Order: sequence, then structure tokens, then C-alpha cells
Amino acid sequence: MSTDDSPNQTSSLSIGVKSAYGFGSVAYGVNNVGFDYFLLLFYSQVIGLDARLVGVAIIVALVFDAISDPIVGYWSDNFRSRWGRRHPFMLAAAAPAALSYFLLWNPPQGWSQTGIFWYLLLLAVVIRTAMTFFETPSAALAPELTGDYDERSTLLSYRSYFGWTGGNAITVMMFFFLFPAMATESIADGRFNRDSYELLGIVASVLILLSIVVCVLGTRSRIKHLKQPPPQRRITVATVFREIFETLSNRSFLALFVAAMLGAVATGLAASLAFYFYTYFWEFTSIQTGLITMGVFVAAIIGFILAPVITRRVGKKTGAMAVGLVAFIGAPLPIALRLLGLLPENGTPFVFWFVFIAGIIDLGLIICFQILYASMMADLVEQSELRTGRRSEGVFFSSITFIRKSVQGFGLMMASLVLYWAKFPTGATVEQVSDEAIWRLGAYYVPTILIIWMLMMAVISAYRLNRAEHEENLRKLAVRQSTE
Repeated sequence: MSTDDSPNQTSSLSIGVKSAYGFGSVAYGVNNVGFDYFLLLFYSQVIGLDARLVGVAIIVALVFDAISDPIVGYWSDNFRSRWGRRHPFMLAAAAPAALSYFLLWNPPQGWSQTGIFWYLLLLAVVIRTAMTFFETPSAALAPELTGDYDERSTLLSYRSYFGWTGGNAITVMMFFFLFPAMATESIADGRFNRDSYELLGIVASVLILLSIVVCVLGTRSRIKHLKQPPPQRRITVATVFREIFETLSNRSFLALFVAAMLGAVATGLAASLAFYFYTYFWEFTSIQTGLITMGVFVAAIIGFILAPVITRRVGKKTGAMAVGLVAFIGAPLPIALRLLGLLPENGTPFVFWFVFIAGIIDLGLIICFQILYASMMADLVEQSELRTGRRSEGVFFSSITFIRKSVQGFGLMMASLVLYWAKFPTGATVEQVSDEAIWRLGAYYVPTILIIWMLMMAVISAYRLNRAEHEENLRKLAVRQSTE
């Protein structure tokens, strides 16, 4: 490894490297859009699988698959190859992730509820495991590529921007093009046409394959500058658990870990019900929903620009706390106002534009918060290295993907329960859902999501690492390396 280009130095990365690294998150964005926004709707309302079985399949798959996260994270921290520690894992994920994602949206016809349940469960496991082999090592690259306090937020802004933009491009495609084009005489709304989702599988799987390959090849030039694995040693199961525990026994990490757990539940709940609210609660048309999803492009730019600025001006934790409080209180505000009777009736222009503009601003702040959070996690790597003598980026970031996979499914399960408690009918059109069921949907949702978000903000306040402490950690590591 070249010391001049060590991640502990402050030399800037090229825009090309940042862009290629960020573009890799398109795979994650596309995968998440499908699972978070369309999967419950597709399998319950189009295929006809009981919504509770969809929730069970996803949560079982996510918990099962989450076991792979710490394994892959630890493995990539210690892996040796001429392509470095991370890149072989990333490249190996490309084909399995793309193929299994295509099959997910093309289930066999005529199968029983049990057969479709197992089909969904097995494919969900394969997809999530393949994405682990890409997502965990690629996330762990961020603190390796740069150690600079500010540039880490910039690098992660690229990652966030491409993830949100790539995933949202799929959503816009569905609502602006596929759903309207797939409306037929027998199926008046393309959202309930199976053919729409078959095309989703084709386009999304190609994007997943392309983004992974671009990320691997675009960051390949930095392999020789990245950190090397520790010296070869005999690794037992006891060694693995001892080193993982030693790495993660950090107060600031525990704050981020528990916060991620609560945030994943809330995100899963909000994402799974988003299109239920657009379709049934607000009664937006497919085009109006498409316009709202197009606002995500603007929100991604807001987050991309705002996170580095906040990092430089007030620091990561202070900025995350301020931005997060505003964003998470504001997220369910339009629904709460409707429940209180403070908004005009559905169909009036004001309702649409109010939800549209409020959603852009709020999502932009949430994206900014997510970038700052990831950058806070990256800064723990050097603190841990000082204490343990090991670089454990994979272990740190796998803990977050572990939470995202194993816990966010509880959000989807909670969403399916909210639908059940609201007595929301399965396979119903907008006209077939009663006003009482729609009101109950909002009334159960708003307090639940607010409580979870506020608990998350309370926990994250325990994080203790600022700019001065991070730079001191870099200085101490540089001194240690110079004497070795």
C-alpha cells in the first residue's frame, strides 16, 4: 500500500472515482424500491397471496439472510487477493443478484398459496444474500477511500444520490410509462396488471448488473492504495466472535446500531404503505403518483448538496440531530392534517401540491440525515483501529446492513398488520374501500411512525465523536504507522 494515498491522508478523490463508487448504489436502490414499494402490492393485490403471508415470507427471508452480513463483513476485512479485500466479493454478486431479481417478478401461474409463498421466500433469500456480497464490501470501501472528515460526507453523498436516483427512476418508469401503458379493458388500472411487473423485472435486473460492474471497474484503480488485510493467522470461530465483539463494543457504535434498528422499522413501515396512501388515502392518479416520485430526484439533489455543507458548518452529529428532528416530525404531517379535517377534499389541486412540495422538502432532509449517519459510522473505523489494531470497516458496515435486512422486515410486517387492523380489503379498487377503513389506516399509522422516529433520535444523541477527535485519531494512527 502506498502511504501517500492512505485513507488517513486528505488527498481528494477524482470525480470519476466518486461517481463510479456512487453509481454502485443504483443496485441497492433498485432492489430496495422493488422490495419496499412494489412487492407487497404485487404479491397481495396482483398475484393474490395473503398480505400476511407476504409479510411472513419477507421477514423470514430477511432474518435468515441477515446472518450473511457479519460473515461477509468479517470475511472481507480479512480476505487476501490481487484485487484487494472488497472487489472480489462485489464482482461475484453481479450475476446472481440480477438473475434472481428477474425471477422474483415472474412467479409461476396457477400455483397454490403455499407454493407461491415458498417461491417468494426462497428467491428473497437468494437476492438478499447476493446483495450482501456486493453491498457490505462496497459500503466498507468508503472509509478506505478517504479518511478526511469532510470528504467522507461528500463521497457518501454520491453514494446516496445515485442510490435514490437509480431506485426512483424505476418508480417513475412504473407510474409514468408501464402502469398507464398496461391498462386494458379487463384491467383498467395498470398497477394491477401482472405484465407491468414482468417488465419491471427485466429493466431492474439489467440495472443491477450494470451498476455493480461499473462500481467494481471504476474503483479498481484504487485497489493498490487501500488498506491491506491483517497478517495471516489461524482464525477459529472463537476468534471471529471475540474480534467482532471487541470491534463493536463502543458506546458511539451502540448508539448508531440501536438507532439504525429503530430507523429500519420505521422505514419499512413507511415504505410499505407509501403507495397505499397515494392510491387509497389521497386518491392520486397514476400520473400524480408518478409526479410525486419524480420529486425524489429533487430531494436527492437537496440531500447531496446539504450533507457536505452541514458537515463543514456544524459537524455531523449536531447536523444529523437538527435535520432529523425536522424531517421525522414533518414526514406524517400531511396525513395527520387530513385526519384532523384541516385539508380540503381529495381531488382539489391544493391537496396534491401540498403533499408534493412537503414530500420533496422532507425527503431531502431525510436523505441528508442518512448521509450524515453513514459518515458518522465511517469515522468510527479509525477509533476502533487505535483500540484494536485492526481495520474493521466490513464489520462496522455489515452491522448496519444486518439491521436493515433483519429488522426492516418488521416494518413490512407492521405494515401488513396495520392493513389488517384497519380492516383494509384485499384486491379492492379505490371505490371499494370504505372511508372508515381509510381513516383507520391513517389513524394507526401516524402515532406509530412518530413514536419510532423520536425514539431513534433520542438514542442517536449518545454518539460521541466530533471533528477534533477524528483528526486526533488520524494523527495518532499516522504516528503509529511511522514507527512500525
